[in-house]
Amino acid sequence: MKVTLDLNKLLDEGKITQEEYIKFNGFAVVTTASLAFNILLGFGVIAVSGAALALVPAASTAILIGLITLAIGLRLLCGGLVQWALLANIFILVGALLSGGGIVTVANGSLAAILAVTALFSVVGIVARSALLVVLATLMLSASIEARTGYFHTNHFLIIQESTLTVVLFSLLGLGIYQLSKRLSAEFERLAIASAKTCVLLVNFGFWVGSLWNEESTTQALIISDSVFAMLWAIALIATASWSWQRNYRWMLNAAATFGGVHFYTQWFEHLGASPSTFLLAGILALGFALGLNGINKLMRQNA
Repeated sequence: MKVTLDLNKLLDEGKITQEEYIKFNGFAVVTTASLAFNILLGFGVIAVSGAALALVPAASTAILIGLITLAIGLRLLCGGLVQWALLANIFILVGALLSGGGIVTVANGSLAAILAVTALFSVVGIVARSALLVVLATLMLSASIEARTGYFHTNHFLIIQESTLTVVLFSLLGLGIYQLSKRLSAEFERLAIASAKTCVLLVNFGFWVGSLWNEESTTQALIISDSVFAMLWAIALIATASWSWQRNYRWMLNAAATFGGVHFYTQWFEHLGASPSTFLLAGILALGFALGLNGINKLMRQNA
């Protein structure tokens, strides 16, 4: 666990002695110097990897460079030297992304390749204790059912091809991982919770897309209407918020409140349209929601 302390303030308030101030400040100087050195080396790793890939622009090159970089990162991490931990994680992240991207490219984005990269990110994330890679593994799994994001000409877009499957799959996966996290040590519990939180986001994205467009079969036959999706999403958000409040889970409550706002304003503008009056009223309501959520968070912090 990392804790940020204002040493000057603690010294002025008499909460630490001058000797403790000097001792802790010495640790900070060492850490700062080590951090700067690791970051510089990390930029070097990225630059060298990018240059090598530019010289030989092929998916096989990306896989080779990625695996070598990944192996170096894991070796540094297994060395157990704290001062090299950041550099090791940079090697691991760059290596995993390069090799994963190369595998997907070589296989033309096939299901097998996506599942292989998901497994790669999961295993490496667990070994390296990297929550980022575990989150990427969860997102990569969503690509197996054709969920993806994109960007072009200052436009961002989210694609969920299978809203129902997304909601069901990641609801079950998130619930299963959350239950598993209770049986893990704190180190692995953190990784499991990060994956479960990602599942929560994907479930809400599935509901969001479903509430805007109907779920249809390949023959264009209606399976679930957008109104049914909207109703089910509202019920799920209310149930999640209630469950989070009872257990004092602030992140989950804030997530439910955030997507509750997304849901409300999606339906608001879908049914009332975009006009000066609807925008004005929506803004006033948003301020009220923000103040209410802030009050709820303060109360939950006190309860904690």
